[in-house]
Amino acid sequence: MVSLSSLSSSFSTFLFPAQGHLHYSVPKRSTTLQYFTNKPLSVTSLQSPEPGPEVSPEVRTFWKWLQDEGVVSAKTPARPAVVPEGLGLVAQRDIGRNQVVLEVPKRLWINPDAVAESEIGNVCSGLKPWIAVALFLLREKDREDSKWRLYFDVLPLSTNSTVFWSEEELSELQEEVILPNKRLFPSPITLDDFFWVFGILRSRAFSRLRNQNLVLIPGVDLINHSSKVTTEDHAHEVKGPAGLFSWDYLFSLRSPLSIKAGEQVFIQYDINKSNAEFALDYGFIDSLMDRNAYTLTLGISESDPFFGDKLDIAESNGWGETANFDIFLNRPLPPGMLTYLRLVALGGTDAFILETIFRNSVWGHLELPMSRANEELICRVVRDACKSALSGYSTTIEEDEKLKGEELDPRLEIAVGIRQGEKKVLQQIDEIFKERELELDVLEYYQERRLKDLGLCGEQGEIIFWEPK
Repeated sequence: MVSLSSLSSSFSTFLFPAQGHLHYSVPKRSTTLQYFTNKPLSVTSLQSPEPGPEVSPEVRTFWKWLQDEGVVSAKTPARPAVVPEGLGLVAQRDIGRNQVVLEVPKRLWINPDAVAESEIGNVCSGLKPWIAVALFLLREKDREDSKWRLYFDVLPLSTNSTVFWSEEELSELQEEVILPNKRLFPSPITLDDFFWVFGILRSRAFSRLRNQNLVLIPGVDLINHSSKVTTEDHAHEVKGPAGLFSWDYLFSLRSPLSIKAGEQVFIQYDINKSNAEFALDYGFIDSLMDRNAYTLTLGISESDPFFGDKLDIAESNGWGETANFDIFLNRPLPPGMLTYLRLVALGGTDAFILETIFRNSVWGHLELPMSRANEELICRVVRDACKSALSGYSTTIEEDEKLKGEELDPRLEIAVGIRQGEKKVLQQIDEIFKERELELDVLEYYQERRLKDLGLCGEQGEIIFWEPK
């Protein structure tokens, strides 16, 4: 039996292992980051070291704070400006590819190290980094004397992220960490507070930096995403002067593209994320069609008479009882998907391949078609799963297209864009396996390959009989 369940995306909570699936209804939060458009930039000043007059007083005060901290100066090549996404960094002069745009010393970073050195370091020591930094943000945001007070003033009040927490998870965090240490945390901490802090972290934190898996960098996080940037090589951790008499690590932001004065500086947030993940993390979706994706979850049924053997083979080859495969629009099927499908569908006369004698070679055999019956089964079940998933949507692709042509609330625009992309991917999957069904009679299967290896089958598939001498 082939067990297939379809997911829009999988979501791992920050405190506990994943416990459910992410559902794409209209998101419940808003953000200053909006869907990318090609509207002209609004820039009133290209020479002044100060932000242009179109930005808010809070942004101007925040930039002055960075000046006072020695982070920016008249030589800094970019300034905050109002852009289609909300706020962004705009070049004050031509910036070459890989040229430094902004450098921020480690003393201004918000990361697990900052938490550990703070008053709440001890009570957060056993938590995951995301949780510890989140609690640190909530505490610092509530303090009038916080070092980052002016930074918090320019952060958005909410995001369009589809992130959510369950009531159980929040209750456990409150009971284990917050309530026993009331003097360290603002009171009360509400559900909206948690939505805000994780929306901020998901949308603004940098990762994959040397020795830093999670870090907020004031000023640098104003930079926006563009699909025109095809490399993620923009952030560097370097040793440099952090003050008049001291040296410290600097977060060095470099432009991945050569840009002209007056143009906005962009980076690539993540090359490999789907639009569903972009909505979850950043609260917007990318304009590229190949960001559209759908996740198929394949599983070995516990009622399968060969469950133990199949599970052993799967685990021996880096898989498990279930496997998630992210399928992107206009891209080939993910590596290993067909092989795993053939394993899940094995049965009948094909089950001999599960014997111990084949255990070390069975995965290699399944990388090619096993039998017509096996291949036909996986085609039929996958196509049925796609049709079932498509029937679950309340609109068609054409109806979604008409909606996208209207003036939509940003949250609804995200939801429509994601579901339309998912439907296109489902149609693509169905078409792939439909074409495969038409090839069933011409595919080469295990028995034919085996006979050829033994010299008992000709190139045209005819069986060769050897007469005894």
